[in-house]
Amino acid sequence: MSGRITMMGCQMDNLTMDETLQKVEGFIATGQPHQHVCVNVDKLVKADRDPELRRIVNECALISVDGMPVVWAARLLGKPLKERVSGVDLYEALMKHAALKGWRVYLLGAREEVVSEVKRLYELKYPGLVIAGYRNGYWKPEEEPGIVDQIAAARADLLFVAISSPKKEHFLGQYQARMKIPFAMGVGGTFDVAVGRVKRAPLWMQKSGLEWFYRFLQEPRRMFRRYFIDDMAFIRLFFREATRR
Repeated sequence: MSGRITMMGCQMDNLTMDETLQKVEGFIATGQPHQHVCVNVDKLVKADRDPELRRIVNECALISVDGMPVVWAARLLGKPLKERVSGVDLYEALMKHAALKGWRVYLLGAREEVVSEVKRLYELKYPGLVIAGYRNGYWKPEEEPGIVDQIAAARADLLFVAISSPKKEHFLGQYQARMKIPFAMGVGGTFDVAVGRVKRAPLWMQKSGLEWFYRFLQEPRRMFRRYFIDDMAFIRLFFREATRR
């Protein structure tokens, strides 16, 4: 397996999907806590502005590259990556592996009706899948320690956190050692995709780097600022990186 590259201040593992799954299986075998993060355009922009987020990202045991623009940028900068490892695809593969290998899963995030539906659908989809626990992603600050204790008590092997960035990265960065989950992964809006509330872009759009635009078309008011204002800083980050070569 190839090592990590560093680009725009963040480290990234140069792995295929199969290699990523092998890594996860190794983490779970150790029983020790490991944090995962997906790096895309939005994450790179946020990490550039938030030193604490950048520290959390770079200290993760596994850092996947999710986003064709990041793959293309790496190639142009002379740091070619093997492939994009989509967070949605990795989540789906891990749920399937969990059912086959007897791994216990905890689902955290999204609205109550969404996360409970994810539990129901995946127990039907993968017979034998053990959902060790689940909870919605809305709580008051004073409730957080109790939630962390509940997750730790569930003794899960996999934790999927479907809350927004950078909240999910900060949450895992703060509590992962205490929860002692062998593999914890932030999955953003994946639960909404899993239950069909948000549609995934066609495969040709995913491969063409247009998945973000498909998402924008579904939620234009919510996603306009992220895609057309905040994430435009990625262009600046790319040229800054290029001039350092």
